[in-house]
Amino acid sequence: MDDMKDKSIHFTAQKLTEEIKNMPAYMKFYSGIQKIVSSTCVNKYEFKETLLQAIKQAGIETQLRNTVFHWVRSHNNYDSINGSSIKEPLAYLRKAQMQWEKRIHKSLNSMCNEIGVPLARFRLASEKDDLEEKWTELSTYDVDLSQYRPVYAPKDFLEVLLCIRSPNYRSMYGEGDWDFTQIPLRVKTLTELRCLYVELSRGEPLLGVNPHMPSAVGSHPTLEAERSVLGEKVLASSHAPVAQEFLKRGCPRSLRGRIWAQIMGSCIHPEHVEYFNSLKEQVLQYDLMVDKLILKDVHLTASNDDQYFVFEDVLYQVMLCFSRDTEVLSLFNHSAGNPVHAVLKNKPATVENTVVFPPSGIIPFHGFTMYAAPFCYLYDNPVALYHTFRAFYLRYWFRLHEVSSHEQGLLCLCLLFERLLQRHEPQLWFHFKHINIQP
Repeated sequence: MDDMKDKSIHFTAQKLTEEIKNMPAYMKFYSGIQKIVSSTCVNKYEFKETLLQAIKQAGIETQLRNTVFHWVRSHNNYDSINGSSIKEPLAYLRKAQMQWEKRIHKSLNSMCNEIGVPLARFRLASEKDDLEEKWTELSTYDVDLSQYRPVYAPKDFLEVLLCIRSPNYRSMYGEGDWDFTQIPLRVKTLTELRCLYVELSRGEPLLGVNPHMPSAVGSHPTLEAERSVLGEKVLASSHAPVAQEFLKRGCPRSLRGRIWAQIMGSCIHPEHVEYFNSLKEQVLQYDLMVDKLILKDVHLTASNDDQYFVFEDVLYQVMLCFSRDTEVLSLFNHSAGNPVHAVLKNKPATVENTVVFPPSGIIPFHGFTMYAAPFCYLYDNPVALYHTFRAFYLRYWFRLHEVSSHEQGLLCLCLLFERLLQRHEPQLWFHFKHINIQP
């Protein structure tokens, strides 16, 4: 047993080493360690001990720990470590996802044919100059969106989920499509949720319930003051797992942006600014059909309101750049879905002439912009907003619009809510069922 455990650890270390070598941060690690090795901090007679101590003092150990933390948490790397290559293990859910993708592709292509526009084209010089001039105030960018419609809405996806049937389930006579009873997936019980969210179940003081709650620490007048001081210490540590633990009891508003960036590995460096600017250049150079879908979605769901939301221009920048980001394609290694492929214009339909559309592989739908909208309250810099939004999407949100048995997928989240409601609020459950309201 111990031998198998040692082999597993060795295999994981090998896999992790290979992954780190392919990361943008690898050369920074490598050059940093080279400088330390050649410095006077390392003694050749006590090489290992002095090297490890110097790496720790230089902060490289913390950076490496954060890199491992983000790698393990991203894209369900547990499956990739254990050699699993099946993105969705259940055949009937794979079939449902394929049918859903075909429906999206058909809707996108039919809209292009109806309107008579290509999926992508070069922008005219005049269009490029106009877009660049209005980049920081894209809400004033004049474009006709009347003929464009969302490819699909969340309600359409919910209807698809409600129609899914397990081949092992036999429906009763007269049974409708009201709930998810016909999908036998395991989700957590209330007892398991209490173990998972132990801080909530123990009734510990949480910031956000009452910011004026007295502090348990005598030197601080309120819980908010206590959390603010502790939060600054957490930020100074630059250690992502520590920041994650800190968040479990709430975070002051003034620290939320920096804390989340630390947890998600999206703290801004010069290379992040350069990357965002390269995405901006792609937006200025190419006019994609999905640009109109993004513009319309922002207009319909998150347009400027002096009393509520004033970040429409930032959302345009973030969402347009997101559609060009090819790093987003990495999620399809672990996602149940597949990106849309298109053939280059006036080219034969061969593999060499086939490209992913859009470059990110994500077709925007009605309400897609709402994923990014909350971050507008945390960041005043579009670059910081973009990278934290992208980190959230790559780790969590891509599962919310695909058919998947993953516990973070929308299907399992619907099942979780439905079963908790049915078991712990049965009267409300039957009332909803009696008046035909979906839970």
